[in-house]
Amino acid sequence: MTSSLTTDQSASVSAAESSAQVAGLLHRYLVSLDDERLDDAWTAGLFTEDAVVAFPVSRHEGADGMAEYHRSALSAFAATQHLGSPAVVDVDGDRAVFRANLISTHVHHPRHTPPEGDLPPLFATGTFVNGEARRTARGWRLSLLAFRLLWADGSPPPAR
Repeated sequence: MTSSLTTDQSASVSAAESSAQVAGLLHRYLVSLDDERLDDAWTAGLFTEDAVVAFPVSRHEGADGMAEYHRSALSAFAATQHLGSPAVVDVDGDRAVFRANLISTHVHHPRHTPPEGDLPPLFATGTFVNGEARRTARGWRLSLLAFRLLWADGSPPPAR
């Protein structure tokens, strides 16, 4: 006995697959910040050429320099851990919007913490992530990540 999907069922399966792929991009992005090499291959696997990443304190536009932008920001810390909630994704054809919650823990370099420095060892933040993705010839890619700070505990790193 064979079964075939109706057009509506096929569209629903396709939308669910797209939603999972878009959510997977956000999850890969967050995990990669903590322990992967951020280079041009990383950028190409996650972002569109015109992608925008906007944090409360800075932003970057375009794939060129995206990896360096992230490496520079992360170098302010000895280590980080980004824990994201499941993303809520809405797919509309070749575009998708999503949102998720994020808790980020940043470990200060020893030179900034007692006894050498004045900062507590950890700086933690809770943020709300809004994003957009587009289906490209290479698959789904992030076109916008916008982070809105909800709370912070501890102190950010000193200005460089």
